[in-house]
This record gives sequence, structure tokens and C-alpha cells, in this order.
Amino acid sequence: MLLMLLLHVLASCLWQGRSEVVTSFKSSCPQFFFQGTPPNKALEPERPAWICQRYKNQYYFATLYDRSRRIPVYSAYLYQPGSGTRPKTWLVEPQLMGLSYPKTMEKEWTLLNHFDVSLEQLSKSQAILQDYKNLTGMNRGHLNPSSHHSNSSSRTATFTLTNIVPQDEKLNGGAWNNYEQQTMIRRTKGCNTTYVVVGAVPGNNYIAKGKVNKPSHIWSSACCEVDANHRKAWGVIAENDKNEVQLLTLGELEDMLTQLYRRGQVSLFDSSCPRE
Repeated sequence: MLLMLLLHVLASCLWQGRSEVVTSFKSSCPQFFFQGTPPNKALEPERPAWICQRYKNQYYFATLYDRSRRIPVYSAYLYQPGSGTRPKTWLVEPQLMGLSYPKTMEKEWTLLNHFDVSLEQLSKSQAILQDYKNLTGMNRGHLNPSSHHSNSSSRTATFTLTNIVPQDEKLNGGAWNNYEQQTMIRRTKGCNTTYVVVGAVPGNNYIAKGKVNKPSHIWSSACCEVDANHRKAWGVIAENDKNEVQLLTLGELEDMLTQLYRRGQVSLFDSSCPRE
């Protein structure tokens, strides 16, 4: 009887540990970070939420979310591109409203019709579809793009609004898209595993009547394992009102982000990733 009780408690603990809004990436979904090491605290906002992005009972990537500005700080994932159709369904994160809600991303319609949630209640915790309607010169910009994933479930998982920022539409469809689709293919040649962290620097402007922040910059970084003894890394950054992407070393990007965030020296990957 005691053994059964202990097993029940253990199973309960394991299930709770798989909750989507978590207290630590290191203990809940470290697989999306090189050497299990997330970026340091220099990127953390005042009201953070650590999300292990879960869809159909599986984790696909990790997002540090800024509850106040209603945008992601960064999303971290493994670069595994493949062919496939682009999803069309947008999802939200129920557990940003409270841990009693579902642990997997859901459609707004599902929460409103099956969980007795109001749109106002949902909107207090995160960005909603209405916030991105009727934008001028901007559109929904993925941090973790669906094209960097190899199957339909992993692609669909990127279509959560917790992975989206208001992005300049020319940048999103131009230089940034070129980096995602072409530069990444070139830079990852010879890589066995590529870890990516993509983020957004909060700006001074907002959309949706002051609810959702428009980032001043979009940035991306990568650390790739060529073999057991060789690694390479790089970074890029773009101002979110220009169709230009600047290619940098990892060290240069970290130094630029240190100046932009002003919360101490930024470190995006474990120290064994080359900074030069």
C-alpha cells in the first residue's frame, strides 16, 4: 500500500513537472538549449513567464515571455528544417491565465467555448488575435519560424501568439526572411546539431491601444556542433523599421544586446560556444 502511494506521488510530481508554464527551463525543457544552458538573467523582464511550448502532449521549443509587454523575449529551438505546408491556425497559452488551465496551447475559440474564459480575461494575460488586426506596415513576426521545423506538429506549435511580435512587414518578408531561409542553410553546412535563440528587444511604441509592445530590434543567434571537438556560432540583428540584417559574431551580438537591454552582460549560450 505504501509503495503504491509513493508511486502515485511520484507520478503526480512528474506530471506537474511537465506543466507548460514552468519555473525553470533547466529542469523542465533543457533540450532546446546548448549544454542545457539558457540565456542568462540579463534578458529577463520584470514579469517573466517561462514556457515549454507544448502541443499534442509534446514539447517543441521554449519561450521566455514578457507578461507586461505581451511579447516573447526569446524563443529557443533546434534547427531542423524540412518541407511542408505553412499552418493557418493561431494558438494561445492557457496557463498564462493560471496553472489550472490546460497545459497545452489551444485555439482562442476552444478556451472561450469549452473553458468558460472571456476574451477580456485571456487578453489580460497575453496578446490575442484581435491585437494584430488592422496593422499598418507591420504583421505577425515569428521568432521561431515554422520553416525551421520538419513536421506538421512542430510547425503548428510555432503558431502560438506567445512566439509572435509586431514586425515591420518589409523586414519580415525581405531581409529577415532571407536570413531564415537562405543564410541559415549556408551557415549550418557541416553542423550536426544547431541550437537557435531568437529574440526581440522591447521598444517605446505599442500596438492594440498600448497593449502589445513593438520591438525596436529583432535578433537571432546560433551555436552549432560540428563534431565532439568543434563548434561554430554567429548572430544577426535588425532594427524593426528597416529592411536590413547585420551579420555578427556571437560575441558582437551579445555586446550589442548588453547595450540595448542595459541589465548587465548578456550571455546567450554556454561558454563553450565560440564568441569570435
